[in-house]
Amino acid sequence: MDSDKVMVTLFRWAGAWGPFKVSIPCGECSLSKDVIQDTLATELAGVPVELEIREWLSEWWRPLVKGGWHAPIIMVEGRVIAQGHALNRGVLVQAVIEAHALRTAVSGNHLFGKQSCPHCQRAKGYLQQAGIDYRYHDVVKDPGALYEMLARVKPIIGPKTPVTVPQIWLDGRYIGGADQLSTIVHQPVTPNYDRGQCSLSPEGRQENGQ
Repeated sequence: MDSDKVMVTLFRWAGAWGPFKVSIPCGECSLSKDVIQDTLATELAGVPVELEIREWLSEWWRPLVKGGWHAPIIMVEGRVIAQGHALNRGVLVQAVIEAHALRTAVSGNHLFGKQSCPHCQRAKGYLQQAGIDYRYHDVVKDPGALYEMLARVKPIIGPKTPVTVPQIWLDGRYIGGADQLSTIVHQPVTPNYDRGQCSLSPEGRQENGQ
């Protein structure tokens, strides 16, 4: 397998165990396979993924050690994400994008945000004024963008710190939010403390005007 590819494994109700043999997979196994293949061709198009389909009866012990005991069993990079029922494609998208984000670095300029966010609009303005080309990702309209943003930001800011938008990378380097971007592109900014403290809040805030 190509080391850059995310491995997705489907264990379907088929195969042989002693005298017991199944040659026709169950309906939910077939449906899960169709969902996986369609998701790889649509929501996950462009993400390197390798799909392997295995027969659960012949290799039941392989997923069992990972907690998978009821076909269809779907695993991403050896982790069970669904079993015993037809696959929810959103669960697959999230798991694959998270795995891909963990093994690949960001390249280029990216802004993750949402349409209703004034700080996202401000960040866009900074980039445009600075003449910086970038790729915009709407985390509300595109679930894949949301999953990627969370997977890439959480290891940086910590699992307990709330993630706000925008989240910005320039030349593959994590910048932070609009306030941090303003410093880099030399744009004046007045911090808005009413937003509350978060991963992107300015340091050195003085309480009660002190």
